[in-house]
Amino acid sequence: MELKDKILQKLRGGLIVSCQPDESGLFASVNFIVEFAKASELGGAVGVRIEGYENIKAVKEKVNLPVIGLIKGKYQDGDVLITPDFNAVEKIIESGADIVAIDVTNRENRYEFFKKVREEFKNLILLADVSTYEEGVKSAELGADLVATTLSGYTSYTRNSFKRYEPDFKLVEQLVKVLNIPVIAEGRIWTVEQARRMFELGAYAVVVGSAITRPRLIVQRFVEAISNKNLE
Repeated sequence: MELKDKILQKLRGGLIVSCQPDESGLFASVNFIVEFAKASELGGAVGVRIEGYENIKAVKEKVNLPVIGLIKGKYQDGDVLITPDFNAVEKIIESGADIVAIDVTNRENRYEFFKKVREEFKNLILLADVSTYEEGVKSAELGADLVATTLSGYTSYTRNSFKRYEPDFKLVEQLVKVLNIPVIAEGRIWTVEQARRMFELGAYAVVVGSAITRPRLIVQRFVEAISNKNLE
């Protein structure tokens, strides 16, 4: 079995934990990221998703799980851009990540960029982060090894399509039906029931981030739920 197949097989049917700092900067130090990753491994996760060269490198030294690596940049409008350029790709490779995640959305020539990365790094395991069905299909055509629904609800043309804590079940179901590569369910998965539903729809693996590694957002969700209940 080739290395790529071995790594992908490790992810099959399991939970991947996204261990990234809170938007407010909480838990941004390398030590916190490593501890989140170690806790994920102890809890039975099959992989982790890590942002930033130093974070990826440190996690690889301490955790025996496949690492999906990315480096964040920004679009001109301020939106997050996952792995913006070749320098970022090379840094992720240098850090030791097993899989490189790249934004492959219909924005600012991302299709062309991904095509060039695929041509340059033929043996690299590439995960395409997408927000729509069309983007998922295009990513597979361009040579993605996996497609993740990470950006559904986070692009300007999908942002108002869902309730705040509602995963995109439909997109996962659609992509599973037409793609011959693994479809990773990611984005706004907050409960065990939601994760289980993704597997029922055919997801290869499920990524959970905020519901596990962002205490501020977990507390905020409880507070909102309590407040709403009191208003009823």
